[in-house]
Amino acid sequence: MTTYLVTYDLTAPGRNYDDLYEAIKSYGTWAHVVESVWEICSDTTTAAHVRDHLGQFLDGNDKIFVTVVGRESAWRGLRESLTAWLKKNHGE
Repeated sequence: MTTYLVTYDLTAPGRNYDDLYEAIKSYGTWAHVVESVWEICSDTTTAAHVRDHLGQFLDGNDKIFVTVVGRESAWRGLRESLTAWLKKNHGE
């Protein structure tokens, strides 16, 4: 299974982005890492497909970045359940 990091800048003041969050969660295996950073796992998609899929829920001036998570990760100050998720899905 491939783990993708999704990060974005949402710039529409007062806009409801609930549809974006639900689209991210639709991948099934996901974690909300910090405010505008998520990770999702899938073995049936690509970074470009994730970008295009989630882009449907963004305004024209919003920004999104999707990349495959590499082999080495480090973090600090994250809740225990998120740390467990990261260890499991980063192969540590």
